[in-house]
Amino acid sequence: MRVQKIIDIFKQKEITLSFEFFPPKKDSQLDSFYHVVEELVKLGADFISVTYGAGGSTRDKTMDITVELQNRLDIPTIHHITCVGHSKQDLIKILNTMKTNGICNVLALRGDPPRGVKDWKPDPDGFSYAYQLCDLVSRNYGDFFSCGIAGFPEGHPEALNKEIDIIYLKNKLDSGGEFIITQLFYENNDYFDYVSRLKQIGVTTRIIPGILPVFNFKNLKNFCAFSGASIPQRFYDIFGPIEEDSKATQEKGIELAVEQCTELLRGGASGLHFYTLNKLDPIREIVSNLREFF
Repeated sequence: MRVQKIIDIFKQKEITLSFEFFPPKKDSQLDSFYHVVEELVKLGADFISVTYGAGGSTRDKTMDITVELQNRLDIPTIHHITCVGHSKQDLIKILNTMKTNGICNVLALRGDPPRGVKDWKPDPDGFSYAYQLCDLVSRNYGDFFSCGIAGFPEGHPEALNKEIDIIYLKNKLDSGGEFIITQLFYENNDYFDYVSRLKQIGVTTRIIPGILPVFNFKNLKNFCAFSGASIPQRFYDIFGPIEEDSKATQEKGIELAVEQCTELLRGGASGLHFYTLNKLDPIREIVSNLREFF
């Protein structure tokens, strides 16, 4: 099997469908996990990705799962990799192992510090920023890897403002980043404005919107508080009264996700990247309602 690089897929398809998964914490959950991935890939996924775990919580499993998915499903699989928790030599060792295993797609991230760590500092021989990791990948491995980066339509929570944030993003692209997958967002105008501002500074690469449907509103509020993403007031108005009703929440979440994705694709978005939370049916129903685009 010859694994395709993500940038080669972009040459073939104007709009892509992709899914993100996280490694299950227990080996006993692997069979169920692989079933979910297989079923979602059947919907016509062009590629998938596997997260690395905040602060290193599941990163040891990412490599094995990425290799297994590429071999089992014959689909390009992006291996997330972060600066947090690694020295430069650690990162080189991980990238060498990826290359040996035929993993040629990476998502280069600064990464989240472990929960509770407020004053994170990099390893003495490590990197502070994702652009340094992009540079390591491009300088040491030539064109073997296709290197993706994260984008923040609302601005990175640590950036002083949106203007500075896109300067940092451009730096990642200039250092070897080749495509952008955005953080979740719920106001599409944030995405369209982001794309417009990036085009104004010469960015022509794919900017794929990251989509997180509302599965559980209480969990979403906690997640957004941690990640810095905002939740529109209308979501509080809609989901607040039904927060304890999981069926009603899921049904409304599916409806709103289909509306958001339809508007994005009709507005020119180059694909959708679903943050699945390893769930099958809500994602499957959403994608089934978007068949006109894929």
